[in-house]
Amino acid sequence: MSEALQNQRTFALVGHGGCGKTSTAEMILFNAGVIDRLGKIEEGTTALDTEPEEIKRRGSIQSGFAGYKWDKNDHFLIDTPGDANFCGDLPYSLAASDGVVFTIDAVDGVKPLSRKAWAAVEKANLPTVIFINKMDRDRADFDSAFDSLNSSLGISPVLLHYPIGIKENFKGVVDMLSGQAYLFEENGKVTKGDIPADIADEVEVLRETMIENIAESDEDLMEKYLEEGELAPEEIAKGLTAGVKNRSLFPVCVGSALENKGGSFLLDMIQTYLPSPLDHPEWQGEDGATRESSADGPVACFVFKTIADPFAGQLTICRVLSGTVSGDLTLTNTNTGSKERMGNIQLMVGKEQKPLKNPAGPGAIITLAKLKETFTGDTLCDDHNKFTLEKPHLAPQLITFALSPAEKGDEDKVFQAIQKLLAEDVNLSLSRDEETGDILLSGMGQNHIEISVEKAKRRYKAEIVLNAPKVPYRETIKGFAEVQGRFKKQSGGRGQFGDCWIKLEPQTKGDGYEFVNSIVGGVIPKQYIPAVDKGVQEAAQKGFLSGSPIIDFKVTLYDGSYHSVDSSEMAFKVAGSMAFKKACEQAGVALLEPLMNVVVEVPDEFMGDIIGDLSSRRGKVLGSDSTAGVTEVKAHVPMSEILKYAPDLRSMTGGQGTFTMEMSHYEECPPPIAEKVIEEYIAGKDE
Repeated sequence: MSEALQNQRTFALVGHGGCGKTSTAEMILFNAGVIDRLGKIEEGTTALDTEPEEIKRRGSIQSGFAGYKWDKNDHFLIDTPGDANFCGDLPYSLAASDGVVFTIDAVDGVKPLSRKAWAAVEKANLPTVIFINKMDRDRADFDSAFDSLNSSLGISPVLLHYPIGIKENFKGVVDMLSGQAYLFEENGKVTKGDIPADIADEVEVLRETMIENIAESDEDLMEKYLEEGELAPEEIAKGLTAGVKNRSLFPVCVGSALENKGGSFLLDMIQTYLPSPLDHPEWQGEDGATRESSADGPVACFVFKTIADPFAGQLTICRVLSGTVSGDLTLTNTNTGSKERMGNIQLMVGKEQKPLKNPAGPGAIITLAKLKETFTGDTLCDDHNKFTLEKPHLAPQLITFALSPAEKGDEDKVFQAIQKLLAEDVNLSLSRDEETGDILLSGMGQNHIEISVEKAKRRYKAEIVLNAPKVPYRETIKGFAEVQGRFKKQSGGRGQFGDCWIKLEPQTKGDGYEFVNSIVGGVIPKQYIPAVDKGVQEAAQKGFLSGSPIIDFKVTLYDGSYHSVDSSEMAFKVAGSMAFKKACEQAGVALLEPLMNVVVEVPDEFMGDIIGDLSSRRGKVLGSDSTAGVTEVKAHVPMSEILKYAPDLRSMTGGQGTFTMEMSHYEECPPPIAEKVIEEYIAGKDE
């Protein structure tokens, strides 16, 4: 098995949305003989985009998987989404990979979302080859796209294939290593040809640059190159392979996935330069333990994706980390402690599952059906050699919507339907807001939420209405007040009596609530004092202006009276509540709104528009930094103004902008905003 594993490749297709990753996967599978015709995204006929929502929107919303053979060697492919709404689990796909095919297109080159994807690849520290796609498009510009790899990503690209022609005249490539030209035929096959005279000089210059870049990655090669002025072909190949492995060099080839131009060259580049699973560094466990990527070691598998299949039920997608897996194994889920029997091990090709005939070793991407207690992020392993892989870090959700059923009384149905989606989408978060009662669904963008709701409707017949979530306003005390709260009730038999005097004053922001007992002489018995405190807290929780909790205040209980028969905890609780409400009226209450820390990344040309837009949202811009054509703008923006920022940012920047936000602090609402919030609250109560 060792030789087979040495030639095995497990890689992820990564790049910005719209660069043609799924079409590239289609080209790979066609050239490998897995599919007999090239499907098209526009027609909904690709092998890997199979969800109805993917076909409808003409783009990937979840990773696709395929296994194939090239030169009799096993390859496992993970096609990752590039849209910012759906690429949140990219770290999980990269954790299951040994290398990356990073895709950009010849029209746009490196985009801001490319940089975000590249940052994830760098964090995963994976060897990478680069495919410049769409060389046949009208606005294709190879030089600009190639140069952007260095200017925007800061890497040393090594050009292995130089295009012959561009746009509608893209008809072949020059293999820079051999100096041989290859011309494309209609069926995607290639024939040898001559290097066109008009590019011969440029090819020679670029070839020298390529050799210099390879030599610079190795001291011994550099020394020989400086002394002799050339390197042998085997030295160039060896230096390039080593440079890819240590991530100092990044080979580049070109093509057109839709036209099936360059597919065999890309497959050869994957086979030649990406590492095998045996080259993978030791896997890092949660407890500091490590696990070697070896077929002879104890079994460990990492679950990096869960899919709900309408026919097969739950499908669990695993990467074999170590050992050899067969269907008769029972493994332990080290995250839950549960036992899982493997059953039939399958290989995914799009939505089809094919039985895997031979045992699966390290690097294999396998599919297991009907596991009961195993989900994304879990590790399955030999019970006698336990190992738990450290989970990749995921970015926080960016947007939250409140969910409500289309028909009253179906709240539980809505909650259960969305809960089922959480198993296959680690970037969704479901919660209930105890303060407002809302069912809240958080995700990576508005499209992410909307498509998740579409899925819930299609699969589980849950009719769901999306609403903007209620903003968690707060209230606070503005001044000082000294009041009496007196509750007396007589209705025959034993009455109710509670009497207390309190001082109410504001606290410094962030100091919270403080209750001070200054009763002396037993004017209020000790057993009733906590009831006053409780009455104050319950009243504060219900708010004074807008139904929002009151924060950062101090109450001092300093006097009162009681009745030996009629006094009770309940009576003093009501008295405390009455005193607090009266004190709020005297001291004055201000409405506070939550401010978010917002960080926006956009191409430099959009900076002015973004800053202007943030200011129009009552935002305070804190600063900006520009690096390699991309500006990062930092601001404080009221939550009420940024709840639906994602689609607006996409519209302003043509989909090139990204942002993150997190809670920062509370500030007093401007009077017009406060009045509007209070009016809406009162109107809601009246209804």
